[in-house]
Amino acid sequence: MNLTKKSFINGQWQATQGENFNSHNPVTNQTIEQYPSATVADGASAVSGAKTSFAALKKLSGIQRAVFLEQIAIEIEALGDDLLNTANDETGLGLVRLTGERGRTCNQIRAFATMLKEGSWVKASIDTADAQRTPPKPDLRRMLRPIGPVLVFPASNFPLAFGVLGGDTASALAAGNPVVIKAHPAHPATSELCMIAAERALDKCGIATNTIAMVQGNTLELAQSLVVNEDIQAIGFTGSLKTGRSIMDLAATRAKPIPVYAEMGSTNPVFITPAALAARGNDIANGLAASIAMGTGQFCTSPGVIVTLKNEQFQAQLIDAVNSANQGYLLHPSIAAGLKASVDSLVNNDNVEVLAGTTLAADSLKTPNSLVATSAQAFLTDDTLHAEAFGPISLLVNCQNETELVAVADAIHGNLTATIHCQSDDELAIPLALSLEDHVGRLIVNGYPTGVEVCASQQHSGPYPACSSAATTSVGSDAISRFTRFIAYQDMPQTLLPVELQDNNSLQILRQVNNNYHHDAA
Repeated sequence: MNLTKKSFINGQWQATQGENFNSHNPVTNQTIEQYPSATVADGASAVSGAKTSFAALKKLSGIQRAVFLEQIAIEIEALGDDLLNTANDETGLGLVRLTGERGRTCNQIRAFATMLKEGSWVKASIDTADAQRTPPKPDLRRMLRPIGPVLVFPASNFPLAFGVLGGDTASALAAGNPVVIKAHPAHPATSELCMIAAERALDKCGIATNTIAMVQGNTLELAQSLVVNEDIQAIGFTGSLKTGRSIMDLAATRAKPIPVYAEMGSTNPVFITPAALAARGNDIANGLAASIAMGTGQFCTSPGVIVTLKNEQFQAQLIDAVNSANQGYLLHPSIAAGLKASVDSLVNNDNVEVLAGTTLAADSLKTPNSLVATSAQAFLTDDTLHAEAFGPISLLVNCQNETELVAVADAIHGNLTATIHCQSDDELAIPLALSLEDHVGRLIVNGYPTGVEVCASQQHSGPYPACSSAATTSVGSDAISRFTRFIAYQDMPQTLLPVELQDNNSLQILRQVNNNYHHDAA
């Protein structure tokens, strides 16, 4: 498929005249194509078009939006091997991984469509009037409604699932919001293909093409101009702590500050009790090494910290497993530079011992799996050891006793996940679980953090610095709530009410009516 290298702005493919940037093949470590960035003016036009589309989009029924989402999934699949091969050229992730990621992306989109068809996600609540009460009680009805144009910054490590048509975009559209996407500069061709799929879906469903905009570019000025654009009502971001925090801070300077839903750094600590270590230490070592190496450590849920009692046998097993695990490629030279800075910081720390790897190639993005070690006391007193190193590296924290093990759990910063390896009658698991649940969004037992199931019960978030909002999730059906707000309607005539709040409940959705949940008419 011939690509235009254009941005999709205000319903049209437009050539842009901004600063040029290059896509990059991580396997060959060579640039692929040159793309022009959108300008600040282009970004403003994209937002303006999205704002114009909002009035019509929010009038669409849940069924109509569901049909649109389902068509997006169909169009993604219709791109076939072009999409997979293009994404592989730009990421080096491999066709097997990318095929799975495409399936996850489409399943995620279809899950939102299913939720829209059922309709109860709006959390409709009705309290009918009581004129006999003193004072008289008004008729009050409340539900979730869309908020307006949403700005999405896709991730580097998931070109499809967290890309142009990934979870942030899908959940924003599902809620009834137009979306402006600042495509990730690491995979511009993949982004263009996804936008082609979106354009086809918009056209086939008769939805205004300015409902979704996608601007290419890698300039700071473009990104900042979108963040401070007063017509943007919320922001979804997946990436580093440094960039996420800068977006949060900039959004707070606006005349009208807006929420930023940022998924940022996470070390996903894994705690191993002495009983688990004695029973299956070698198996745990092999599982950890595979999890560290998976995706070349470029998952937001990669295990970056391992905490256990000091044990020479387990340490030797873990070193062997890490050295034996498959090596992969980092996604982009910028990621390699970030990993090198993190590794240098660890290696140059007097309290850190190198156990495996850590020597990164100067002329290749293929990188060794690495393991370094420190003591619990050093970890408890040195905040730099809590920082995420984005890549296939983990820090082994050796504790002298169980008291130190729990103390490390108490000191863990905000994370997406924490894992406990324990035995069925393991009393130490109780204080660990009670402590860790205060620091994470997902607590795992006898597993590994890599792999995020897309379902209603998933919580992909965590306290800061993992995320900007621990109360929300970027994966699963509740991701839609980020881009909505409750509106209450008082003494509103039936003809003016949203259909979900009308007495007859024609949609047969579950509603709370006078403190009782049912599907009946009010």
